[in-house]
Amino acid sequence: MSVSSRTIGDLDNREIAGKLNAASTLCLPFGSTEQHGPHLPLNTDTVIAEAFTSRIVARWRDSYDLWQLPALTVGLSREHDWAPGTVSHSVTGMTAMLRDKAAEIVRALPARNLLIVNGHGGNRGILEAVGYEFAGDFGLNVCSMHLGALISPVPDRGLPEIHAGKDETSVMLVLAPDLVRRERIAELQHSPEAAAVRAAILDPAVSWPWSSGDARIADNGVIGDARNASVEHGQAIIDRVVEAAGAVLRQLRENQKVARR
Repeated sequence: MSVSSRTIGDLDNREIAGKLNAASTLCLPFGSTEQHGPHLPLNTDTVIAEAFTSRIVARWRDSYDLWQLPALTVGLSREHDWAPGTVSHSVTGMTAMLRDKAAEIVRALPARNLLIVNGHGGNRGILEAVGYEFAGDFGLNVCSMHLGALISPVPDRGLPEIHAGKDETSVMLVLAPDLVRRERIAELQHSPEAAAVRAAILDPAVSWPWSSGDARIADNGVIGDARNASVEHGQAIIDRVVEAAGAVLRQLRENQKVARR
């Protein structure tokens, strides 16, 4: 094993107590297994979550004593279940799984700070809800960092990048170029109507059970425009998000100090 590894699975059982303590921060990649159009693989969100977590750990490990946990690879993906290959928890099943995960973290490891690096937008709502239970029922100082919102901030006008569009495809061109079916991007013939996407997905006053199979808001399961994706754009996004994680980790550490008073 590399002595510099910050992956929990690389440690042996005798090293846990010597290397981690209550102030250490565990970083949990959380992805999904779901359709990402004709050009990206089903595990796109998991690839992104794991890769961003690894980069965040490498960048901020010494400042915040970061350690990477094994990824969760199935999330809440019912908005994509029209497509073959999409696998989703139920809300009940995912709540139970997350609570079990929290209980096992507390039982097995001394660290009490947890950063969930969430690669799938559909996981956000339940993570916000169970975050209170992680804190109140298990004593974890927790926050969730939602990569979708960081990778693709909603613009004031025009088509938002929601799923498998320019931003996500660009990031995958950097992280896993061999998994991108570049020749299939040409199958995407149009961009969805911006107004329809905003009304169905982004209206803060109304929640709809929208589907990426709805031709009004998606093209071949894509909500965005992947046709101008590039390595350069993807690398700029990655660099920006990894740096932004520093402020999140700083706040997480401050929250632990307040909780101890």
